[in-house]
Amino acid sequence: MTASQADLRISRLINAPPAAVWRAWAEREHFEKWWIPQPIECRSVKHDLRPGGGFETQMRDGGGPWKPHVEGCFLAVVPQRELVFTTMLSEGWRPSEPWLGLTAIITLADEQGATRYSARVLHRTPEEARKHADMGFEEGWGTAIGQLGAIAPALA
Repeated sequence: MTASQADLRISRLINAPPAAVWRAWAEREHFEKWWIPQPIECRSVKHDLRPGGGFETQMRDGGGPWKPHVEGCFLAVVPQRELVFTTMLSEGWRPSEPWLGLTAIITLADEQGATRYSARVLHRTPEEARKHADMGFEEGWGTAIGQLGAIAPALA
């Protein structure tokens, strides 16, 4: 097994500067608007952007009950440049056993005033990466990044 076989990647150009894209990540009220593909609603329960800080979202469809979506821990936070989080740990570096174990490395790179938003999502095995891909990684993450791209320009 090579590491790249256990990774999924997605990248999009967002027509807003990195500072605006960062605001969409860092400010809960903006984050909740794009993190989960609509029409599903997102609620950010924990959003502590610092190494060891908790990251937890819930989702609901059609006004139904809130359900768990993602729970994890931020590993690295470099404002306007990089965010790294994992579902393998929860707040305060506590080990956890998620339904989908991953570590996501999100990078923001300035491209002539726009932002190259790239995500590299690491899994334990190629099989787990395939499972995530089969669940709709490309469509789901792509839709969310599209939604981010729709709100970020107004945050510049």
